[in-house]
Amino acid sequence: MGAGKSTVAQALAERLPKSVHLRGDLFRRMIVGGRVEMSPNPPPEAERQLRIRYEFAWDIATKYADAGFTVVYQDVLLGEFLGWAAERLKAYRPAVVVLDPSAEVLTARDKARTKNIYGDPVYGAWTAEQIRHVLHDETPHIGIWLDTSAQTVEETVTEIMTRLKLQG
Repeated sequence: MGAGKSTVAQALAERLPKSVHLRGDLFRRMIVGGRVEMSPNPPPEAERQLRIRYEFAWDIATKYADAGFTVVYQDVLLGEFLGWAAERLKAYRPAVVVLDPSAEVLTARDKARTKNIYGDPVYGAWTAEQIRHVLHDETPHIGIWLDTSAQTVEETVTEIMTRLKLQG
């Protein structure tokens, strides 16, 4: 959260000739009544809703890919869920890119936004340090991991395109 996923994914999709920017958070926001946010110690209903969100996003991603689009799917996939996503989408040979700025940068970016996540009880009172702990200690280290702390959006997109050998 606050790593720049939406901004980078949109900029990347804009540089690709036939692309879709699929925002996984859209499926979370579609739940109007009874939404349960993820937290450091989530209740079972939060995990169930998260799994539903991922399943919907992956179904939509495959539909766009089957229609010939390059799908830039952007979401928070921590812990077992990153490996689960890669496995579920393996027929499409997904490129996994993890944005990994420092906790200080995450916190600073969050404070500069209108929607603050870190420390907000609605979002489970996550801290940047907790997110980084789950990312580094519980998430499989697959794909490309980028410390984007000192990079601009354009530098990040260029690095992703170069490392994945994408043509824009």
